[in-house]
Amino acid sequence: MIALIVVIALVVIVLLYGVSVYNKLVKFRNLVQEAWSSIDVMLKKRYDIIPNLVETVKGYATHERETLDSVTQARTMAKNAGSVQEKEAAEKNLNQAMMNLFAVAEQYPDLKANTNFQQLQNELSSLESDIEKSRRYYNGTVRENNTLVESFPSNIIANMYKFEKAPFFELQNTAEREVPSVKF
Repeated sequence: MIALIVVIALVVIVLLYGVSVYNKLVKFRNLVQEAWSSIDVMLKKRYDIIPNLVETVKGYATHERETLDSVTQARTMAKNAGSVQEKEAAEKNLNQAMMNLFAVAEQYPDLKANTNFQQLQNELSSLESDIEKSRRYYNGTVRENNTLVESFPSNIIANMYKFEKAPFFELQNTAEREVPSVKF
């Protein structure tokens, strides 16, 4: 009789542990999705500012059509990217296009003094900081999720219910790890 009670108690403990791990896996999956959503919101704000910035530059730098077109094209590609990996590649192209745009703006003193341009530049700079914070939060939640998915014994439950590792959002080129310096 005592052996039966011990076995039942062990089964209950194992079941409670399994439920606890399952709930933790669900929690981290949701945190990863929330963090990615936050990045998406910040990137959308950035995509909304860029056309205004391009239009402001157009008024001063009409012969810089190729640079302006590349920014517009890179923005569209970044906006339409789906997966984390596609976003990474698209953001790389957009960052390069924006650096080229700011290099063009350097050549026009009237543009640098334009209040609208300065306001858009400041807004973009603030957004870049927010995006960086959101990326750090996302990567932190991905780290916690992936640790739980891979660690024993939680990996048994993760495999049973098909919980998967989430991809980190990181830049491939070390030069891109630096925040672009925008000086006017």
